[in-house]
Amino acid sequence: MKTVQIIFIIALLALTAGIGVRMFDQWQSEQQPMPLPEFSFPDLNNVSHSSKEWQGKIIVLNFWATWCPSCLKEIPEFMAMQTQYGEKVQFVGIALDDLDAVKTFQQKAAVNYPLLISGDWAGFQLAKKLGNLISAIPYTTVVNRDGLIIYHHAGEISANELQMVIAPLL
Repeated sequence: MKTVQIIFIIALLALTAGIGVRMFDQWQSEQQPMPLPEFSFPDLNNVSHSSKEWQGKIIVLNFWATWCPSCLKEIPEFMAMQTQYGEKVQFVGIALDDLDAVKTFQQKAAVNYPLLISGDWAGFQLAKKLGNLISAIPYTTVVNRDGLIIYHHAGEISANELQMVIAPLL
């Protein structure tokens, strides 16, 4: 009986150690700025936009969907910040949604920054490359002027928190 208990305890310790190493590795990778991979998605008029289009600017990428209440709550704050920061910061909404739903939303909301349509699969794949390992939305990534991802946030982000990230980059 004692042998079974010892084996169980050793297995539990090994599992705990493995989880700890994995979490540490993930934390380490999040601390290192990584380059924004090149991507391209169409806008509401089916015009393709590449990530290269905004090189040299601070970029705030926001993965969202029209069916996501937290996503919709963030958008007015992002619009205000886009107006506030003007040409220095470029917000880009990457919709994990279909074209018709986003067009309908845009007619009501008049979002003042580019909305790109990624559909579900391609958008989630890009978000995963950018650190969204749990496929959460909304998901926001900040890219500095050098094209390095310096911040990412899964879930709803407050305007204050985002301004604390952006302000030192201006």
